[in-house]
Amino acid sequence: MDSTRTRKQLIADRVAGLSPSGIRKFFDLLASLEGVISLGVGEPDFVTPWRIREAAIYSLERGYTSYTSNYGLPELRKELANYLRCLYSIEYDPQGELLITVGVSEALDLALRAILNPGDEVIMPDPCYVAYSACVTLAGGTPVPVPTTVENGFAIRAADIESRIGVRTKALLMGYPANPTGAVLTRPELASICDVATKHGLIVISDEVYARLVYDIEHTSFPCLPGARENCILLGGFSKAFAMTGWRIGYAAAPREILEAMTKVHQYTMLCAPTVGQMAALEALRSGENDVVAMVEDYNQRRRLMVKGLNDIGLACYEPKGAFYAFPSIAATGLTSDQFAEKLLNEERVAVVPGSAFGSCGEGFVRCCYATAVPDIEEALRRIERFVKRHRMP
Repeated sequence: MDSTRTRKQLIADRVAGLSPSGIRKFFDLLASLEGVISLGVGEPDFVTPWRIREAAIYSLERGYTSYTSNYGLPELRKELANYLRCLYSIEYDPQGELLITVGVSEALDLALRAILNPGDEVIMPDPCYVAYSACVTLAGGTPVPVPTTVENGFAIRAADIESRIGVRTKALLMGYPANPTGAVLTRPELASICDVATKHGLIVISDEVYARLVYDIEHTSFPCLPGARENCILLGGFSKAFAMTGWRIGYAAAPREILEAMTKVHQYTMLCAPTVGQMAALEALRSGENDVVAMVEDYNQRRRLMVKGLNDIGLACYEPKGAFYAFPSIAATGLTSDQFAEKLLNEERVAVVPGSAFGSCGEGFVRCCYATAVPDIEEALRRIERFVKRHRMP
């Protein structure tokens, strides 16, 4: 082997060029500090409800430790089909249009690898979840960000999407309710986007992992729109609504041809999602609705507390309608997003995520997750207020 060969040459260009997750960077930092209140990582502070945990324990006691179908447990897929039908009036065949995955992250990866050829372009909002651009790149595609602004509630607009469609555009990837902004699209807004996607033959990948976490508004699932289902890959999961992040169970719903292609990749990479996690997810669908409702009510109270507190401090924050994130402007301090987050962590032991981690349009904002206990939110707001008073521009 040529001894002059560098380490960088050993790594694929598309991997070497990826930046580490801005979320995990601050998660790793706070792990080394004491007394930190984390508003950083987007994870429910609720423990998975006992009935769900008990079902998983019981499944182990009964010896459910073998592989399942590549598609997932038949009874889970059947229950999931009923869940989607009852909530959103969408019909999916559990035999060939539903796939159980290792979290929504795998579902996203499978969707992109199944549909993209090298150089295909994928349109997405900016800011957006940190994995979107990276996963498109890893699948050989080219991310095409569409700027959104706080003035329009960080909602991606149909006209802006259409203006960026080119000869290589293959898909539109969007997640609403949105991480990091908490934005939610109305049904008319989604219908306009559907018209553009249909007109140009785009596949729409709709990440709806936060679908159950909406406030004062009704969630519209993209494939329920007229004409949307046949060109849509719906992604969802159990992490957020059922407080099951560590179980790593997600799903994809799509027309049979697309889902079969995704399953080919799934077969050779994951084979199947963990059996115990699938059994837990089955119980969540069967008995977890009251738990979801209770958690959403709690999140709503925290949302109001967080948004009012940030505005009172002088960090202008529009009202998020979904997920469990506030996305305040830090313009009053004159600091960059990275500077604000790093100084706040070091000086006041409060962890937030710089908005720049989610795209160039996130600069000037930080993400504050309110999926934490009310006393911690109240204390974090007091610390942020002290910080802002010290760093406010004259």
